[in-house]
Amino acid sequence: MNGDYAIETQGLTKIFRSRWRRREVRAVDGITLQVPRGTTYGLLGPNGAGKTTFVKLLLSAVHPTAGEARLFGHDARLAEARRPAGYLPENHRFPTYFTGAGMLDFYAALSGMEHGPRRKRIPELLELVGLDKWGGVRIGKYSKGMLQRLGLAQAMMHSPALLLLDEPTDGVDPIGRRQIREILHELEQKGTTIFINSHLLVEVELYCHEVAILHKGKVALTGCVKDLTAGSGYKLVAKGAGERLIEALRAKATRVAAQNGSAEFLFATQELANAAIDLLRAEQCTIESLTIASSTLEDVFVRTVDA
Repeated sequence: MNGDYAIETQGLTKIFRSRWRRREVRAVDGITLQVPRGTTYGLLGPNGAGKTTFVKLLLSAVHPTAGEARLFGHDARLAEARRPAGYLPENHRFPTYFTGAGMLDFYAALSGMEHGPRRKRIPELLELVGLDKWGGVRIGKYSKGMLQRLGLAQAMMHSPALLLLDEPTDGVDPIGRRQIREILHELEQKGTTIFINSHLLVEVELYCHEVAILHKGKVALTGCVKDLTAGSGYKLVAKGAGERLIEALRAKATRVAAQNGSAEFLFATQELANAAIDLLRAEQCTIESLTIASSTLEDVFVRTVDA
């Protein structure tokens, strides 16, 4: 292990044991993972896959049963290793009697941030997350989306080199999600490493360059998003194909869908797609489009956890 990675784990394992039921649960089971500095990385998995436990192990909120975790080359169990990290937990709760600005000031003070830098940083962050007009309002009046924005501001308070975000856009409206994407993109451009744990696969596909999919406490798949969702065939859309022709092409196609005079075919190779075009043109059918078919991250996720 070395400091070339923002996050690096080796055989990281956490076993929860029940004294009463005499059973154990391997919430995290031997995870070895490397997250390069300055990238946006997504952690995916169904409920109970071990995602939140993994993040807590990185922050030493939970201690590992075996293996190790390092942040920027330093043992994650050491306080100084975690100082460059900012954290937004899922379902975070702030005291509702605080104002937004007051909460940021309180949590920044707890982390050891000096008064002068806090006073300068708070209005900057409130404006950045779109809460500049709400800084003096008590948190009890905030919507769920506003609480998410405030939580993001809290995580960014000390300009961390690593941001650990657990469901950062949960409850945020589409405009707010786009604003958060823009904020995170700007942070990444400045060299911040962003580690996102989320169920919103469409958002992860927009945010992240690389992902890891956890299943039953283990890493089931890792890779670059663009590679995992790369072309998986050729989609041909045509009009005017009769039932006889559609049936003839069905034997060569991976998938066929026909409705209201239009037919969509998926072919595994370019040669099969070209042969289908020849047949369709011979029957005077209209070729509407031929495109490379790609998978969504959701397709990849479902195939992985259902395997």
